[in-house]
Amino acid sequence: MTARTAAIDASAVTLSGLCLIHCMALPLIAAFLPVAGVFADAEWVHKAFVAAALPLSGFAIVRSWKSRGGTGFALLAAFGLTLLVSAAFAPALHDLETPLTVTGALLLGSAHVWRWNRHTSSPPQ
Repeated sequence: MTARTAAIDASAVTLSGLCLIHCMALPLIAAFLPVAGVFADAEWVHKAFVAAALPLSGFAIVRSWKSRGGTGFALLAAFGLTLLVSAAFAPALHDLETPLTVTGALLLGSAHVWRWNRHTSSPPQ
């Protein structure tokens, strides 16, 4: 695995983790610290996470799609990314925003962890 691939996967996993923390922990924190409530429902935060995830994961998906054995990662990551984009930008799905975002972040993060593990455990070619 190249250093660039490892950095992309590590960045994507970190971003997915931050997204999950935002979705799951921030509402609880907002209940105790009202100033945090400003960020709990801010639409721009969701859009910013997706805007950061799109180029990072999109690049990894395209590279994996072209490589041998990368189809599983590409499909899982693309599905997770699709859920994130839908939750952030489709007003009709507003009531499902949190479950779609959490599911999408978990799928996307899992795909990157899977790819990272696959590359680190496989012998160099």
